[in-house]
Amino acid sequence: MGLKDIIKRQKNISTSLVCDASRQPFKAFNVSGAPCAAQFKLYRQLREDIPVIDSAVNKLVRLIGNFEVECDNKIAEDMMKNFFRTVSVGGNRNGLSAFISAYFENLLTYGTAVGEIVVSRSGDFYGLYNANLCDVILERSENGFDVDICDSTGTKVKNSQLVFMTALNPEPGMVYGTSLLKGLPFVSEILLNIFKTIGINWERVGNVRFAVTYKPQNDRGDRAFAKERAEQIACEWSKMQNSSAVRDFIAVGDVDVKVIGADNQILDSQVPVRQMLEQIVSKTGLPPFILGLSWSTTERMSAQQADILTSELEAYRKLLDPVIIRIAKAFLRLNGFSCEPRVTWDDIMLQDISQISQARLNDAQALRIETQLDKEEHDE
Repeated sequence: MGLKDIIKRQKNISTSLVCDASRQPFKAFNVSGAPCAAQFKLYRQLREDIPVIDSAVNKLVRLIGNFEVECDNKIAEDMMKNFFRTVSVGGNRNGLSAFISAYFENLLTYGTAVGEIVVSRSGDFYGLYNANLCDVILERSENGFDVDICDSTGTKVKNSQLVFMTALNPEPGMVYGTSLLKGLPFVSEILLNIFKTIGINWERVGNVRFAVTYKPQNDRGDRAFAKERAEQIACEWSKMQNSSAVRDFIAVGDVDVKVIGADNQILDSQVPVRQMLEQIVSKTGLPPFILGLSWSTTERMSAQQADILTSELEAYRKLLDPVIIRIAKAFLRLNGFSCEPRVTWDDIMLQDISQISQARLNDAQALRIETQLDKEEHDE
């Protein structure tokens, strides 16, 4: 049995969803097999419910930096740059940079991104479109190696050369990528339960409830009218609570007033919340203070953290390079140019400007000393 037969056999295997959604709300979207609308909804819900996750994705999109598309033909390069500054992106944004930002955001959130080059009826490059993953289906090609992009009915799209996709860290044998948010539903569920419990406790503490207890005396007369006196006390207490003005509560006899829940101690949430946030931050690969989490007063980005984050961003850029080159090549071919495009990214600047300036100064001083020594040796 070959690899192609194994893939066809796996397609016939059905998957089922078994969960207790009432106890674990995120589990209702955890399905096995290829990603579906339920998992995409899960990732959107994670970004909506956990601000740190949404902030991390937005920060990565901005840290990826800007780029320029160049080629050897100066005329073609100028035309390409001018067009990509104003190209329509889905009808609500303009520019190739805006398209790549939305494309990269989908790639991080869902693990897979699909885009399309929109061509007019006259054959001109009209715009770029970020496809909704719920409207497309990715399937293995008949050759068992390539990937076919199909519509929601399973029909392969026409003009497939104008449609492209990117998968983030796909698992072996899978056509879909792995979301950056994979593994966070469990941690996020615990974090949301803590936040929900804190809200309920503070609502109870802020909206104080009282327990008013009337204890009749031992004499027979007091016990005989205990019910009536209790009703009078309850009526007066209700009037005092509902009054807009400040009123005193005056009662005769042994009356005890206590705040319900005053003896309970609210659990300290700093340690468990920080533990959950540490797991989330470690998944994003960003330093905590970039996301507004100042766990240390002297926290700052070290050289090692900057190098690690730079390597992460460069890896993301390598995923986006084929997409940008394909779009640029399509523009050049539609306009009659045969030159090959190339992508030039801006330098990633993560260290402080003062440190960079000091490093440049040290290099310049070292070069000056070396030049002076070489000159002295030459004179001798």
